[in-house]
Amino acid sequence: MTRNPDLVSWHPASWQSKPALQQPEYPDKQALDTVVASLSRLPPLVVSWEIEALKEQIAAAQRGERFVLQGGDCAESFEDCHSDQIAKKLKILLQMSLVLLYGLKKPVVRIGRMAGQYAKPRSADTETRAGVTLPSYRGDIVNGPGFTPEDRAPDPQRLLRGYERSALTLNFVRALVDGGFADLHHPEYWDLDFMRHSPLKEAYEKIVHSISDALDFFEAASGSPIHEANRVAFYSSHEGLHLHYEQAQTRYIERRQRWYNLSTHLPWIGMRTAALDGAHVEYFRGIANPIGVKVGPAMSAEWVQGLIATLNPQNEPGRMVLIHRMGVKEIEKRLPPLIQAVRATGSPVLWMCDPMHGNTETASSGLKTRRFENIVAELEAAFRIHQEMGSWLGGVHFELTGDDVTECTGGARGLTDADLARAYRSQVDPRLNYEQALELAMRIAGLPTPRR
Repeated sequence: MTRNPDLVSWHPASWQSKPALQQPEYPDKQALDTVVASLSRLPPLVVSWEIEALKEQIAAAQRGERFVLQGGDCAESFEDCHSDQIAKKLKILLQMSLVLLYGLKKPVVRIGRMAGQYAKPRSADTETRAGVTLPSYRGDIVNGPGFTPEDRAPDPQRLLRGYERSALTLNFVRALVDGGFADLHHPEYWDLDFMRHSPLKEAYEKIVHSISDALDFFEAASGSPIHEANRVAFYSSHEGLHLHYEQAQTRYIERRQRWYNLSTHLPWIGMRTAALDGAHVEYFRGIANPIGVKVGPAMSAEWVQGLIATLNPQNEPGRMVLIHRMGVKEIEKRLPPLIQAVRATGSPVLWMCDPMHGNTETASSGLKTRRFENIVAELEAAFRIHQEMGSWLGGVHFELTGDDVTECTGGARGLTDADLARAYRSQVDPRLNYEQALELAMRIAGLPTPRR
């Protein structure tokens, strides 16, 4: 493979010559350098052939041949790195993918917001409570959520803890998948205990039985098992926010003649760090991974075109994923011009919809929430706008959990603001619970969603 001439001067630390937003201020720079050097010597979390396999699947999704489901926690926590929590997240993503497979009649690419989603951007560098000002909580990989000077002090040792927990998470997910947990013949493995009380239970079980019967028929007719039904691929993703962490796990693969970020399969750039002259764009332009970019209502057509030109100058299929997050009030106005602008570049992109981040609001209790009806409305508008413009919406991006939380209102149970306090567990943004996530999958798949 010929090296891209635009990358002759690029190296994993070249971002340090650019303005770097959303980076923590470490009091001991030498301690940070020591940790980054240690991370650089540790084994990678993923390998290049997995990344290239995902890139091929994203290229197929760009052509309308596959559909991408990306979902998981807003921000992972070190405390939640245990088998039950990981299995629950995997279960709800598998359940959603089964519904999408049934309804859309397309293979589904499964990507978790997990095994590295430990850093979060913040609107302010500091937080003040009762006259006390401390650094903002930037995710467990930087500091702690407790409001004390000790908790909020950025600690580079947390980078190593984030790496270790990412490795533990990926190891467990791979063990489950390799052990047959994701076998479409046995979706009963994915049952969540509280699913039996859901009004969606009957509709979901009909889908399970239908797919099971179809698999039995085709395998009986062909005389051999369907390979993709026995073991599904599962990929990891996280926002590539903390650039020292990303730099440390970036390796040059000689046989491919390219640099790869081997901390995850699909890193993405958040809207707050997507400046064309910024450090994040500089870092991302040099890695060979497929990359996502969050696109919001404040981003102009020229800005998005500039990102495509910088991040994918050779128009490589499977490289660019644009995740629009407009909000239900802005999508009708903001999305069509961006679709036109991207089409004018001639570059292949995968359009995905994140209907979560543009629809965050504050309930009367002071808790942040998202209303299910707004999430659905933005999704429906996104599909319609892409179709009307001859485009293809090839994926969705959700913040969700396999737990029975009450963080977003609405859905099959009709959660209200008064229900939020019952099981509000997120440290940062509100997530869909297992039932709301499954209902969204049914809506996307065009299936009826019963109400209680």
